[in-house]
Amino acid sequence: MALTPHDIDRIAHLARLELSPQKSEQMRTQLNDFFGMVAQMQTVDTAGIEPLTHPVAVLQDVQLRLQDDVVTETNQRDAYLRNAPAAEQGLFLVPKVIE
Repeated sequence: MALTPHDIDRIAHLARLELSPQKSEQMRTQLNDFFGMVAQMQTVDTAGIEPLTHPVAVLQDVQLRLQDDVVTETNQRDAYLRNAPAAEQGLFLVPKVIE
């Protein structure tokens, strides 16, 4: 998928960027190179290869440092809702903003 100068202009407009013609062409070249690299990676057969938990896992065993899932604070919902302008059934009530 090669990007055209029109595509770059559209992307720059959506990103609210003002690119000179030279910079626009440079960006087009870089993005097309990137998409080419992605297309090349997609051709690699990965069937039967198990996903890694971490990129370094290929070189050495990686122990993920995960924190124990334990409750460390007490339930203070009533105290938090006490200052709310409107609450019902343990939930904050807010005005409808989407019609």
